[in-house]
Amino acid sequence: MSNQELFPNLTSGLDLGDKVSRTYEVDARGNCVKTAAVATTPGAIERYFGGRPRCRVALEVSTHSPWVSRQLEALGHEAVVANTSEIFSRQRRKRRNDKLDAEFLARQARADVKLLYPIQHRGAEAQEDLALLRARDQLVQARTQLINHVRGAVKSLGARISKCDTDVFAKRAAAQVPEPLRPALAPLLEVIGDLTKRIRELDRQVERMEEKYPEAVHLQQPAGVGPLTALAFVLVVEDPQRFKHSRDVGPFFGLVPKLDDSSDSSPQLHITKAGDTLVRRYLVNAAHYILGPFGPDCDLRRYGQAISARGGKNAQKRAAVAVARKLAVLLHHLWVSHAAYDADWTLHPRAA
Repeated sequence: MSNQELFPNLTSGLDLGDKVSRTYEVDARGNCVKTAAVATTPGAIERYFGGRPRCRVALEVSTHSPWVSRQLEALGHEAVVANTSEIFSRQRRKRRNDKLDAEFLARQARADVKLLYPIQHRGAEAQEDLALLRARDQLVQARTQLINHVRGAVKSLGARISKCDTDVFAKRAAAQVPEPLRPALAPLLEVIGDLTKRIRELDRQVERMEEKYPEAVHLQQPAGVGPLTALAFVLVVEDPQRFKHSRDVGPFFGLVPKLDDSSDSSPQLHITKAGDTLVRRYLVNAAHYILGPFGPDCDLRRYGQAISARGGKNAQKRAAVAVARKLAVLLHHLWVSHAAYDADWTLHPRAA
């Protein structure tokens, strides 16, 4: 029997490398049909998988997996993106190379795709818009590190930069830096000022992006949820119908505790931290605002305060995470229901 006749029953494992990827193909009986090395470029992927009958292709989540999975689907194949962090946890495999990894993906996908904990990549447009938010976040983190360095250097000489908004820090610090430190810190202050200008420009682009995603404006009803949090939430979730229940959004963003129950042992574990780091951080920051001195009285605030009042180790941190999880569920509910936000919904009787 020729390979061409076997293709309809093939399952292919594709181990993505930065420059070269390995494929391993098995038939319906689990026999190896073909292995190959393919350059990790759009042209090479199209030449290898194009013009072939539809088959299932399993690949690991990686930097290249978004565009490769989209290209495979455009070529008519079923792309299954495996979440290796769930498959292997954080344990390092004793025997592995590119060929073995490709074989593992192919055989697991042939048996049951659920064994690969498949994930769904967002579309190209959402990925491009999300890249702007991530770029802004990187600039903000770089500016914060530089500001902390300048403040620490000034304190080492017994001086201090007065408190001020980050947008005006460069000008304020330029007048307060001690003379002996000016040659060393002046270049950093120039970089801080330049970063501030670039962050403002990205903020203007974020404002224009809201016109493209009106649902993000609707999600800004709860206190603490601004354009960045709402847009990041919309872009990462992309399709709210992917979740059958709103409560599934909490685990999606890694805001639920790990589970390791066995017999009578049920230890309290940290959250899973699965999913998108940026959105999880935005949600936790919003929760801190809700629980902070400027947060309005609402159900979310009272919910967090009740958890914090129980005391125990890291009570305030647990309260913030719990509020962030509940906020994620709320945002998804507002999105799918198009309802107006009621800050005190638990105090009001439900409509019949």
